[in-house]
Amino acid sequence: MTDSPVISTVDYDAPGRQFGRLQIPRSTNESGWSNLVVPLVSIANGRGPTVLVTGGVHGDEPEGQVAALNLARETRPEDVRGRLIIIPCLSPEASRAYTRLWPSGANLNRSFPGSPAGTPDEVLADYVTRVLFPLAAAVCDIHSGGRSMLCLPWSEIHLVENRGQRAAMWNAMLAWNTDYHFVYIDIAGGGLLVGEAERQGKIVVGTELGGGGHVTAETHGLAARGLRNFLRHAGVLAGKAETRAALGLPEPVILKALDRDDYLLAPESGLFETRVALGQTIEAGQAVGRLHFVEAPDRVPVDIIAQTSGIVCSVRALAPTQQGDCVMVIGQVCRREELV
Repeated sequence: MTDSPVISTVDYDAPGRQFGRLQIPRSTNESGWSNLVVPLVSIANGRGPTVLVTGGVHGDEPEGQVAALNLARETRPEDVRGRLIIIPCLSPEASRAYTRLWPSGANLNRSFPGSPAGTPDEVLADYVTRVLFPLAAAVCDIHSGGRSMLCLPWSEIHLVENRGQRAAMWNAMLAWNTDYHFVYIDIAGGGLLVGEAERQGKIVVGTELGGGGHVTAETHGLAARGLRNFLRHAGVLAGKAETRAALGLPEPVILKALDRDDYLLAPESGLFETRVALGQTIEAGQAVGRLHFVEAPDRVPVDIIAQTSGIVCSVRALAPTQQGDCVMVIGQVCRREELV
């Protein structure tokens, strides 16, 4: 791909484990000639599929970054059947600042498919789109709720149109062995990494592993186990994938949120108070939260009313809330037969 300005120090065709980087040219206030450096790892051994693992698309989501870093260090070439490409953190400057967006204000997860002549986020997205996705049979993009949202830990997919691709993605989602799985729609625009990978026909799975600005040991363990089991299911990591039944775990809860009314947005700006807990079953018409107004202590709080019935999947973690912010996601329990 001669028209991309991105330089990779990794030879994707070479066997063994390589620790390298992507270099994206840019110019800043502090340096007229500069590179944005993104860490990159390739582990290749023999014949088999290529799987791409990405973390840190948003800088305030460390769960995937830690899981990917551990995976890169601990996986030996002899553990791999094919090729494993790992980008532990696609947004390193945002990670250092612990912010969702890049210092430029760019949201990398709205930058795809990107452009080789665009801003640094678009140049990086273009490289992933035109170089890395074509190499991969499967893509795993690890997210959490970041600082702003608390989520039930789950693996997730979109309902892609191709039924064969959808069935393969469903099975790959289940391989994470989380207690919950989630089928969702995009309500905040396009340009997502997973959306472009899906468009190219890849088996694509994402996650939302908690959030709220902190990570527990339980969540780190879940991320490590789930990612490795997904990779065994994909055939790139040696060993047999485990099932929840084999682990003595109950059947997972499959949740869908396919209606825009499942995503509750703040009608005004204020201080958000949740009135329900993650995992709680609620009914349409129920008051699930309130907005308070610090500047007007005499004003009655505004109730936020659920428009659909179901289970509380995600709740806003930050009390200060702007009009239009998502404060809650409600999912309905479903079965494979309904969607696949």
